[in-house]
Amino acid sequence: MPEHAGGLTVYVVSDASGDTAERVVRAALAQFRDALVRLVRRRGVRTPEQVHAVVAEAAGQSAVVMHTLVSDELRRMMLEEARTQGVDALDMMGPVLERLATHLALSPQEKPGLMRQLVEARSREIEAVDFAFRHDDGQNVEELDRAEVVLVGVSRSMKTPTMLYLAYRGWFAANVPIVPEIPMPEALEAVPAERVFGLLMSPGRLVELRRVRAVQTGIPEHPYAALDAVRREVHHAAEVCRKHGWREIDVTGKSVEEAGREIIALLPDQESTSVG
Repeated sequence: MPEHAGGLTVYVVSDASGDTAERVVRAALAQFRDALVRLVRRRGVRTPEQVHAVVAEAAGQSAVVMHTLVSDELRRMMLEEARTQGVDALDMMGPVLERLATHLALSPQEKPGLMRQLVEARSREIEAVDFAFRHDDGQNVEELDRAEVVLVGVSRSMKTPTMLYLAYRGWFAANVPIVPEIPMPEALEAVPAERVFGLLMSPGRLVELRRVRAVQTGIPEHPYAALDAVRREVHHAAEVCRKHGWREIDVTGKSVEEAGREIIALLPDQESTSVG
């Protein structure tokens, strides 16, 4: 289509934000030095009425429509409207979806904004992992009000690996050790009880893990890995959890994944917050 005196108008049409489509168009325009082009972005186009309106607007000037509509129905309507009104329209998404569908033997979801959701989810995951490392083993307890889940328990009760499992799924998680004769931090008292989970383990299994840890680090096994001392710690941890109304998760014989999934299933906003 020939340009008018003021240059070419390119309508970038998307059923989501239009960011992807605009980046592609700008990348292509970079190959045309001194080109007079005006970009007009029309985002959130998801109805036949919106498609008709955009094409009608473009028809009144020297313009081309480039779109990334994921709905097969809306892409067909865009093609028909463009032909009817004499507008040059380029489908930037359809051919890619069709080719991938053929090779994958799958049908596309046709859900607008999935790319943005994936980017946001990935960004949240990175922030959650950073948060977890900064709030491991009782660090920075003054920031526990930002945590979505807090794990408590005695040494070697899988607090850190379970916390990281949650973090890699987008949860802002922290963990705080339960140590006899040391009060729990005041900041933890302010965290809603339904977001705090006590990880409990049988004394026998805990002794096994602590003995391995003692050998690896060179610390004395007694009283760290002594059965009587471990029993008292486990009993104390259970009492602390019951006193505060924190839910208890028995992690004896469970993998980190099993413990993590059990916790996620019990969280109040699991569907809206979890990313995997």
